[in-house]
Amino acid sequence: MRSRRWPQPCAPWDDSAVSAERVMDPAVGTDEEQFDRTLRPRTLADYIGQEQVRENLAILIEAARRRGEPVEHVLLCGPPGLGKTTLATIIANELGVAIKTTSGPAVDHAGALASILTNLSRRDVLFIDEIHRLNRVVEEALYPAMEDFAFDIVVGKGAGAASVRLPLAPFTCVGATTRQGLLSAPMRDRFGAVYRLDFYTEQELLRIVHRSARILGFEIEEAAAAELARRSRGTPRIANRLLRRVRDYAQVRADGRGTMEATRAALAMLEVDDRGLEPLDRRILETVITKFGGGPVGLDTIATSVAEEPETIEDVHEPFLIQSGLLARTHRGRVATELAYRHLGLTPPPGPPQQTTLQL
Repeated sequence: MRSRRWPQPCAPWDDSAVSAERVMDPAVGTDEEQFDRTLRPRTLADYIGQEQVRENLAILIEAARRRGEPVEHVLLCGPPGLGKTTLATIIANELGVAIKTTSGPAVDHAGALASILTNLSRRDVLFIDEIHRLNRVVEEALYPAMEDFAFDIVVGKGAGAASVRLPLAPFTCVGATTRQGLLSAPMRDRFGAVYRLDFYTEQELLRIVHRSARILGFEIEEAAAAELARRSRGTPRIANRLLRRVRDYAQVRADGRGTMEATRAALAMLEVDDRGLEPLDRRILETVITKFGGGPVGLDTIATSVAEEPETIEDVHEPFLIQSGLLARTHRGRVATELAYRHLGLTPPPGPPQQTTLQL
C-alpha cells in the first residue's frame, strides 16, 4: 500500500526576511533598478557632486563631439553607489549615442564579447561594470578591440585553424570598478582617462535629497532632508533609499509629509543611528572593542565573529567606518579608534604614558 504524503506546513512569517535587505548597503538591488533609473540625472548639468570629475568629463566629451570622434576610454573607480553607472549613461546621453551595459562576470567567454562588440555602432558606449572581474581570456581579447578597434577570432581547428581580424566600429569603453588594485596593469593602461569618485559631502547629499524628493512628488522639510543627508554615509544611492523608506513611513504612519518627527521615527525603525551606522556596523565595532580589546585584529577573525563574509565587511562596511574615523587599518589588523569607543558609549583605554622632559 502506498503511503500518503501530506503537504509540508508553510514556514511562519519571518520579519527578519524583510529587514535582511540592508538599507545602508550601497550595492543596488534588483527591485531598486527602476527607482534608480528614475532618479538618476541624465546630463552633466543635472549631476551633483564630484566637481573635478565632472569638469574633466565635460572637456573630454566636448572635445570628442567637436572632432566627431568617440570619447577616449574612461575608467571610473570608487566605492559602490557613488554614481559610476550614472556617469557612463551621461557620457552616452551627452554624445547622443546608444549605451550597451554589461558586467565583468556576465561576459564569461570571448564569443560573448565578440557578440557585444560587433553590435556596437560608431561612437557607441560600452559600459562594463565590475570590470576587474573579467575573465583573463576575455580581458586579453578586449585589448585589440580597445586599441585598434578590431577583434581577433580563430576560425577552424587543428592545422587548418586561422586567425581572422574583424574590424569594429570605433567605440568608447567605460569601465567601472570598486577595486582598482585588482585590475591588471595592461588593462589600466588601455584607459586614457581614469577618474576616482569620492564620498559626497552633506551639502551635496542635501541637494540630491531635495532633487529626488521633487521627482518623487514627496514634500520634505529642510531639517528632515538635512537629517537624511547626514545619515547617508556620503553615498547618493543610500540617500535615495532612505528617502523612499521615509516616504513609505510618512504615508502609512503619518500625514504623508516628510517631517522631522516622521524622518527620525522611520530611521529608528531601520536602526540607522546618528552617524549613519546600521546594526552590523555597530557589531563590527563592538566585536573589535569588547572581544579583542580594541585590536589589532584580522579581517577574517572579525568576519567569523559577526557571521559575515569578509568581502562584505571589506567592500561595504569598512570603507565608511575608516572614512568616518571609527576604524583604522594597520599592517597588523583593524583597530578601533577613540571615536568608536565614545560613539558606543564606552570609555576608551588610557593612552601610552607621555615622556617627561628633563629640565637641565
